[in-house]
Amino acid sequence: MFSFLLIPLAQITQYLDPGTGSALLQLLLAALLGIGVTVRVFWRKIKALFGSTSSEKVEPDEGQDDE
Repeated sequence: MFSFLLIPLAQITQYLDPGTGSALLQLLLAALLGIGVTVRVFWRKIKALFGSTSSEKVEPDEGQDDE
C-alpha cells in the first residue's frame, strides 16, 4: 500500500497532457473576458471613483419626457 514511498524522488517524472495548454488558454481568455464584462457593468461607478470631485448634473436618458 505504501510502496510509492519507496520510489526515489529522482525517478518520478511529470507529464502534461497535450490538452493542458488549451485548457490554460481557455482559462486565461475567460478571465480576461470576465474582467471586461465586469468593467463594462460597473463603468459609471469606476468613472465616478476617478472622476472630478464636483457634482455633475446627470442628464436624463433619451426617450424619457420631463413634463
